[in-house]
Amino acid sequence: MQIATVLPFAFHQQDDSLANLIADFSVLLEKVGFDAVSVTDHPVPTGRWLDAGGHFAHDPFVELSFVAAATRRIKLQTGILVLPYRNPFITARAVATLDVFSGGRLVLGVGAGYLKGEYKALGVDFDRRNEIMDEYLKALKTAWTADEFTFQGTGYQALGNRILPRPLQKPHPPLWIGGNSRRAIRRAAELGDAWCPFFTQGAVSTTSRTAALTDEVGLAEGIKYLHQHCESIARKQPPQVFVGGISLPGDWNAQQVIDTLSSFAELGVMGAGVPLKGSNIAEWRESADRYGSEVIPKLPKRKLA
Repeated sequence: MQIATVLPFAFHQQDDSLANLIADFSVLLEKVGFDAVSVTDHPVPTGRWLDAGGHFAHDPFVELSFVAAATRRIKLQTGILVLPYRNPFITARAVATLDVFSGGRLVLGVGAGYLKGEYKALGVDFDRRNEIMDEYLKALKTAWTADEFTFQGTGYQALGNRILPRPLQKPHPPLWIGGNSRRAIRRAAELGDAWCPFFTQGAVSTTSRTAALTDEVGLAEGIKYLHQHCESIARKQPPQVFVGGISLPGDWNAQQVIDTLSSFAELGVMGAGVPLKGSNIAEWRESADRYGSEVIPKLPKRKLA
């Protein structure tokens, strides 16, 4: 069972201490045995969503570049990148650069997103987000798998364009598809390397506009549907499953986390995101150390796709 955690720096101080914290904390996560560090993607969230429990997020590629520079082993995961927000070839270039510079450590988790106000601010059609998502996934793969490529998109086209160097990982960095809906599950089966469901809670539960996922029963049903759809499209090897994050009470204990992750593993889940508890850097460090000493050594290891 592989575990990742989101960098706990969703605030917006205006000094260089934040960059140092990101680098130092990433080194700690690698040292104590985390398999991946992930970042979220909210370039321009609404104040209403933030006040209801949402969070700020830094540019995912810039933030992960600091992680890459400070570490040597830990995977760099977007969890998730809202794919329709950016022209797919801009994303393809950023992904290829980071994958090469990091030595092939990028895991690209992508999703259609759910913040209507953010879509509006970015000038992207919210109602077409699923169609855009599918098209952009195909555009990414086209751009990464040939030295020169052509692609006809909606309102854009590539006619013999090049994005070099291509990603270090072949044919491209792992594409993990986020979302709980049946459409997201089908997308993972048809275009992805993994399915990344997430438990709906807090601000996400009222704004996510995806199927609710609250317990292991729902997770098992989603995995069953994933396998059924793979059979219907003749995909022999189903995508792996990585749960976006588990929920823990404030006073969590190691056995509770181990039991939760073990129950996921029995369902066929290969990994999950775990939360770091704390209101300041000292408490986050303490939480990370606890995972390193009390949880990670007791988990069966599986390869992170």
